[in-house]
Amino acid sequence: MKHLFKTLIPHKMTALLVLLLMAGQAFCEMNLPMYTQNIIDVGILNHGVEHVLPEAITTGDMAAAEEYMSAEQKAEWESLYTLSEDVMKRNELSEEKLDEYDEVFTRPLAHTYADSIGESIESDTENEHSLRSLAAAYAAECDEAAGLDMLAIQNRYMWRCGCMMLLMSVIVLVFTTGISFLAARVGASIGKDLRSRLFSNVMSFSNAEISRFQTSSLITRATNDIQQVQMTTTMMLRMMLFAPCICTWSIIKVWQTHAHMNFVIVTGVIAILLMVMLLFVVAMPKFRIMQTLVDALNAVSREIITGIQVIRAFGRESTEEKRFDKANSDLYRNQLFVNRTMISMTPILMIIMYGLSIWITWVAAGRIDMGQLQVGTMTAFIAYAMEIVFSFLMIASMAILLPRAGIAADRVFEVIETESSVKDNVTDAASDAPVTDGTVRFENVSFRYPDADENVLSDISFEAKPGQTTAIIGSTGCGKTTLISLIPRFYDVTSGRVTVGGRDVRDIGLKALRNAIGYVPQKGILFSGTIEENIRWGKEDASDEEVRRAADISQASEFIEEKPDRYESTISQGGANVSGGQKQRLAIARAVIKQPEVLIFDDSFSALDMKTDAALRKALSGTCRDAVRIIVAQRVGTILNAEQIIVLDEGRIAGKGTHGELMKTCSVYREIAVSQLSERELEAV
Repeated sequence: MKHLFKTLIPHKMTALLVLLLMAGQAFCEMNLPMYTQNIIDVGILNHGVEHVLPEAITTGDMAAAEEYMSAEQKAEWESLYTLSEDVMKRNELSEEKLDEYDEVFTRPLAHTYADSIGESIESDTENEHSLRSLAAAYAAECDEAAGLDMLAIQNRYMWRCGCMMLLMSVIVLVFTTGISFLAARVGASIGKDLRSRLFSNVMSFSNAEISRFQTSSLITRATNDIQQVQMTTTMMLRMMLFAPCICTWSIIKVWQTHAHMNFVIVTGVIAILLMVMLLFVVAMPKFRIMQTLVDALNAVSREIITGIQVIRAFGRESTEEKRFDKANSDLYRNQLFVNRTMISMTPILMIIMYGLSIWITWVAAGRIDMGQLQVGTMTAFIAYAMEIVFSFLMIASMAILLPRAGIAADRVFEVIETESSVKDNVTDAASDAPVTDGTVRFENVSFRYPDADENVLSDISFEAKPGQTTAIIGSTGCGKTTLISLIPRFYDVTSGRVTVGGRDVRDIGLKALRNAIGYVPQKGILFSGTIEENIRWGKEDASDEEVRRAADISQASEFIEEKPDRYESTISQGGANVSGGQKQRLAIARAVIKQPEVLIFDDSFSALDMKTDAALRKALSGTCRDAVRIIVAQRVGTILNAEQIIVLDEGRIAGKGTHGELMKTCSVYREIAVSQLSERELEAV
């Protein structure tokens, strides 16, 4: 979970601004029920009279009001009014003074009003809010008896409250818009930053880390997991910070209503927390499984789509559909269970919320009937109670979403925080100096894959010189590709060392090392774009002449010239619209155009016919004569003329020499040659 909150640290100032806006939004929203309460209790029931001191009062009503006043209160009461046109007019008083006098005269005026309507007040059971309402009702009666226009007073008060509610609503709208904008921006920035960091780190991974995480899982982490983190952080800023604000203000407002029904809210909150805890226990294990199932579905989908031609060729469509359906159904059942569990939360919470409303109304009705509570106060209490419940609902929703996002964040940061086992050891200018001598030497090299029990390669020693072709041959799985992968440091040796130009490859900067190597992988990989763009991958600033020369050397010019757009012809993703041989030739052209010191061909001639194979090798010998040429091959015919042939058998060198020498001294090589060449071809050599 710490990784999820860590993503917010770079945006802490924005988060603080969001928190301030939310506090303002909560304050305005919490005032709206108060204005509703005032409209009902003051505007409607008391005709817009806010204070207990009447604006005008007849002498008879004034004398009647003094019945429940002390001598000091009577003196002060009489000093507040001046006789004018047969009625007593209230002197000009500030709002602060009126509030002070409300405290002084509420109780005697409430008793006076109760007497006038034939009711009695029990001081032990009445709260101050109810007494003030009775006193304000008496003030309204006095104003009306004194001839004041009560409709004008009421309208003036209603308009004032309405305008304040409109102003508060506009402020809430502005704050909400600002919060949504900032939260969305922070979420998008977090997603962008995580994708950049993850992709950048993956680009530095060696083959060991790529194998550890697997491509399908890396894709899921870069898309689905980051999207989950982005969505949750946005919601967290909008909801998780807002819920405490709204809950705090609501509790304050509930206390200010003096409705004395807090036990109802406490009961509702406890019910919500119990329900959320139950859902949490039931759904959380499924959240943890879901990400693994998404990985599995992506892996199956990717494998089927990549191998669609083979699947069709062997008529395995129905079998693969069943395999996909199983992975899809596993994820479907998991998501269905989680979604049903989560969706069930909404109707249950609605039942709790509406049940609370009914309970509050039931309790409040009795208190209203006894004169202990006003209708507006009940309305405000219900509104504040719903806000408290709603805030706990938001917290509960986030409590369920956060663990899933926390798991996603952990998976993303697992990739981001993983260091490549192949480190770029650039310590000084010498280590980053360009490689000018391509001589490759293996000195007692052994290699073991991470977590493997045995070495794949053991005690490998040989030297590949510039201007010569060094061929590597052996049975499938003997370690040929692993061997050449040690030169560009796709892996690092377990023991021994590999040198290029007399320098340990681990002491050469990765950029300098790989700039000196032209690598053609076993499986030709092309990228979406044009033929020219794919060839220029080897040298971005290559001229058109260099592009055509590289295509001539790789024997790709023939099929390129036949295309309508020639070098501007489109290559689809993965090179799906060209044949295997054409793909290999373009991959070779991409390596040749670099004019590297070391050329590595990992069984790159396997898809070529014998004629093209021979022509390509002849062109390489003529134009790349100063480079070290290392060829991994399955066909003996490809390497007959190599100056040095390394024969691998179960990770060890079984023979080393020319074709003629190996035919006499190496039984492994002789068996391979006899199995591939006819007697006439062997005699010709």
